[in-house]
Amino acid sequence: MMKTEENTQFKIAADGKSVYISKQFNTQVQNLWEAWTDAYLLDQWWAPKPWICQTKTMEFREGGRWIYSMRAPEREIIWSVMAYEEIEHLSSFEARDCFCDEHGIVSIDLPHMHWRTEFSENELGTLLENHIRSKSAGDLQRLIDMGFRDGYLMGLSNLESLLIIR
Repeated sequence: MMKTEENTQFKIAADGKSVYISKQFNTQVQNLWEAWTDAYLLDQWWAPKPWICQTKTMEFREGGRWIYSMRAPEREIIWSVMAYEEIEHLSSFEARDCFCDEHGIVSIDLPHMHWRTEFSENELGTLLENHIRSKSAGDLQRLIDMGFRDGYLMGLSNLESLLIIR
């Protein structure tokens, strides 16, 4: 399945276990990198409206973690942790994204995702590419059913708006 919106692509692989997402931004790579690696900026765009993102802790380094919550107006709170594995400054990072509790203890009952996020400067600004894979097609479908596709695409729209005002 492929969904394309203004400068954005969302494509699920044939095996159903991975998804490729790309979006072209009219900004320098440094600005886009900072929006992904600075907790203050991440909190401003990561959650789809009307949800909000709140960082508990963030250490953007290999072996570091970002523990954050997504909060709904109805007071629902969902905790997640992004564990950073490999980082190539201004170029890419790899991380494992999991649901967790408020202490960062990973839930074994919910699907996990492995992210490779790449930043490529070009004549139009910077291309963001996410290569995301899950353990199984069922896990990826469960995440999509939980709102991952629409929520993440809304987050990217929030990011685009944030970069315009910066």
